[in-house]
Amino acid sequence: MELRQLLKNIQYELIDRNGNPVADGDERNRMLSIQVRQVVNDSRKVSQGCLFFCISGARNDGHAFAGAAAKAGAAVLVVEKPVAIGDGEGAPVIVRVPDSRYAMALISAAFYRHPAKEMTMIGITGTKGKTTTTYMVRSMLEHAGVNTGLIGTIESTYNGRSTPSANTTPESIVLQRTLREMADAGVQAVVMEVSSQALKLHRVSGIEYDLAVFTNISPDHIGPNEHASFEEYMECKGRLFQQARLGIVNGDDPHTADVLRGHTCAVESFGLRPSDDLYADHARLVKKPGELGIAFDTEGLSHMHAEVPTPGSFSVYNALAAIAVCLHLDVPAWQIEEALKTVHVRGRVEMVPVSSRYTLMIDYAHNAVSLESLLTTLREYRPHRLVTLFGCGGNRSKLRRYEMGEVSGKLSDLTIITSDNPRFEEPMDIIHDIETGMKKTDGRYVEIPDRKEAIRYAMHHAEDGDIVILAGKGHEDYQEIKGVKHPMDERVLIREILAEDAAADSAQTR
Repeated sequence: MELRQLLKNIQYELIDRNGNPVADGDERNRMLSIQVRQVVNDSRKVSQGCLFFCISGARNDGHAFAGAAAKAGAAVLVVEKPVAIGDGEGAPVIVRVPDSRYAMALISAAFYRHPAKEMTMIGITGTKGKTTTTYMVRSMLEHAGVNTGLIGTIESTYNGRSTPSANTTPESIVLQRTLREMADAGVQAVVMEVSSQALKLHRVSGIEYDLAVFTNISPDHIGPNEHASFEEYMECKGRLFQQARLGIVNGDDPHTADVLRGHTCAVESFGLRPSDDLYADHARLVKKPGELGIAFDTEGLSHMHAEVPTPGSFSVYNALAAIAVCLHLDVPAWQIEEALKTVHVRGRVEMVPVSSRYTLMIDYAHNAVSLESLLTTLREYRPHRLVTLFGCGGNRSKLRRYEMGEVSGKLSDLTIITSDNPRFEEPMDIIHDIETGMKKTDGRYVEIPDRKEAIRYAMHHAEDGDIVILAGKGHEDYQEIKGVKHPMDERVLIREILAEDAAADSAQTR
């Protein structure tokens, strides 16, 4: 593709290797006629005739690799500040832009022929509920016969193909390539999680969303290399509603107005109050052997009966958001109802059927806010006991450990403190930090560093009517120790424990 086509929608200037603007018309025309064969932002992937984006990152600055990229055959360099290129390192075209990340998003979209324009685009943002809501939307749309792709924290998936995710929202080059693959494969609609980091770093710039959803917001991702403040966090979330046609927002969240500040789209709300455009009424808990859920009726924009196989008011909000999206895509109410009854999300209040005596679930709750929300919700189901198993990640803030320990100590009848991803820390050091928070409460706890043995203890000591939560790992299928990711899936551990128990019982009866 000609360079001039890739630069059509961005502000730029062509410069020579000395950093001076190129004024000569013939030379500019020659530069803009260059054929670009590939777009990359990783200097290790530079190929002959490619365009290389020099990105200023938190750890590395791509501008430092401009010379190496030129030497490796890059035909074009996109930069936002001066770069050093030796005389013997090829003669690439240098394009200077105000923001190379923003340029990367728009150029990538153009290189892959604007795939988002060929599909219905649904973006979902918020602190909690993004993953579950995306899966709910996909379930409803596919139930109605709409070929739907999904991009999110767990995976990118379409037509039965799945690729594990490195980020909640992929970098713009990867995102646009994925969208092109989806469009070429016949995908009609894409539902995707849009993180605040993705909005801040322009990963989704150049995409116009047909529908944008705001689930909720609370202080999170605030710190070095993330967001400077809660206000910046909200402002970044709000950018989604400046590139959408319709915003579907949580009308009950106290910060909705702040998130919507400067929005350019039409807006409608969902929630639990009659003032919301779509609201839930007559909510009631559903408790079945090995399963917890909630049922409710919808009022306002649509009247239907909904039942979700996950517990709590947050499940109602997630379901309402998904229902609102699918109503705009003309999915019949009866298909929405059917889809909701069967939707399950890996690692998000995921029930694992092991016994009719107690309920066992896996959830990704890995900070104090999410753990408190989960445990408070489960308390409403009046369990005999609430048993919580969790650990905390290494090389992360100790404050999270203290807070999670205190939350579990207050809300759980028994806490089993174990290992999560210790990374480069000693597991027992992390466990002792969690214990510091636990000791602020009178909650009972045991410490079992080996996660499999901790799960075995939880299962063997479960009492009739207990709810047992394995928190923190969720969808993850590894444990990171000393920089190495070792395979570890809690579902596999549970199956191994059940098989070992069965083998032991069989041996005793011989």
